[in-house]
Amino acid sequence: MRTQNANDRETAEESVVAADRRGFLKAAGIAAAGTALPIGAASWATPAAAQTAQTAQTAQTAQTAQRRETGGNASQRYTIGKRKLGGLEVSELGFGCMSNSPGHYGPGVDRATSIRVIRDAYARGITLFDTAEVYGPYVNEELVAEALGPVRNHVAIATKFGFKIDGTNGLDSRPERIRRVVEASLRRLKTDRIDLYYQHRVDLTVPIEDVAGTIKDLIRQGKVLHFGLSEPSARTIRRAHAVQPVTAIQTEYSIMERSVERNGVLQACEELGIGFVPWGPLGQGFLPGKLPRDAQASFDGKTDLRKTFPRFSATVMQANQPLLDFLQRFGEKKGATRAQVALAWLAAQKPWIVSIPGTTNLDHSRENLSSVNVNLTPDDLREIEAGMARITIHGGRMDARQMDQIGKD
Repeated sequence: MRTQNANDRETAEESVVAADRRGFLKAAGIAAAGTALPIGAASWATPAAAQTAQTAQTAQTAQTAQRRETGGNASQRYTIGKRKLGGLEVSELGFGCMSNSPGHYGPGVDRATSIRVIRDAYARGITLFDTAEVYGPYVNEELVAEALGPVRNHVAIATKFGFKIDGTNGLDSRPERIRRVVEASLRRLKTDRIDLYYQHRVDLTVPIEDVAGTIKDLIRQGKVLHFGLSEPSARTIRRAHAVQPVTAIQTEYSIMERSVERNGVLQACEELGIGFVPWGPLGQGFLPGKLPRDAQASFDGKTDLRKTFPRFSATVMQANQPLLDFLQRFGEKKGATRAQVALAWLAAQKPWIVSIPGTTNLDHSRENLSSVNVNLTPDDLREIEAGMARITIHGGRMDARQMDQIGKD
């Protein structure tokens, strides 16, 4: 049983960190429209707040900060709750940072804007931020370090290893390479530990037991706190978990991409107590319904991976229009946008699911955050399932080359 003193201490800590968030928001120039962002500034915190940041290694207690937001629930306030990914407690919604650097989902935006969006997400309650060495490459980790450096001890940073950074898109998870690249990621992130370290894709040339054993050593050394896998098969999850407990699995999962419900991955997570982090929870930008009808033609193949993804051809986008229409109709009844419905639906699937929508747009980020206001009842979920049963989803989620690297044993 918790004592009153323990409750008082927790309440006091929440108050301090919530105040820190408000100070961070103000110092970052987010509270007032048009205010310039002080890049690299660390003067947002009071001396007491700075001391808290240095000593509180797992301070994820600011989920009580409330803000009025844009989107379908603009008149409501929200509270960002907490969820557990295995033994890692984070905010119920995370932030995917990949699009904040060029070369993946478009040319990106200027560095100041990216930092402003990331800092705003933190200031409003987000504590899980996702990056990877291959994003950029490298520069995305550096961006995350600059954006979150002043609040490093209040957030969980996830990054990834496993791709060759040589333009071939090949894989390399040899133990000696893992040991080398973790040091490089630590330097770029300007931190002494990585909260969650994912193998980005399963490398069939290296037994997963060797990968898990290497991460186990890094955890013993304190350089890594938690182990994750991205796009593995259920069998690979079980093999890895037997060597080093896996904290989280990251795979594309959304209302339009539900393979993990059928291939045993979600079942393995549930059985083993592993958290699940859906990437692409908004269908890689399709579900909000804001892309042009022929998005693929507008994408630059040099900066946008979706140029070759079947989902974004004009024919396939038109074929998937019934899904957007359904989300629009349902959202109107709930006072929510399509994006908010899609994120709320994912959150309602399992209590150990934490989505990581990403964006370079401040308004879109706040719209995503407001999805926590969308309460889907059992009747709502049944209505969504019935509606989805009448809709056929068209188009693959990635091109053939990338599909060949997922779900491998």
